[in-house]
Amino acid sequence: MAVDFSGRWKLYHQENAEDFLRAISAPEIYIKMMNEVKPLTTIQQNGDEFIICVKTPLRSITNSFSIGSESEFSTMDGQKIKATARLVDGKIVIESEKFTHVREIDGEEMIEKFSAGSVTLIRRSRRV
Repeated sequence: MAVDFSGRWKLYHQENAEDFLRAISAPEIYIKMMNEVKPLTTIQQNGDEFIICVKTPLRSITNSFSIGSESEFSTMDGQKIKATARLVDGKIVIESEKFTHVREIDGEEMIEKFSAGSVTLIRRSRRV
């Protein structure tokens, strides 16, 4: 695997958060909170094995998965889904019934795109 996702990443910019969360039917209180929270994401990568922890002042979510194997994921809105992570052109792609999540590294920046229907949430984080 050419891309190393390991490290700590701090969110600094996001677009379309409210529209995306409404598209996946997230609770309204969570939608209001989303614009004020800047999560810290820690990624541990060992080959095709990943542990990703997202921390906010309210809670932490940790997901562990292997590329190519079905895993259970906790979502931003607190639900649990089953999905298979794939590696496509150096990007981690996770497709579920509700949304698609694409994570990529561009220099010292991590870009995440969450798509549900015609709505896409874009989150940009810097390595810290």
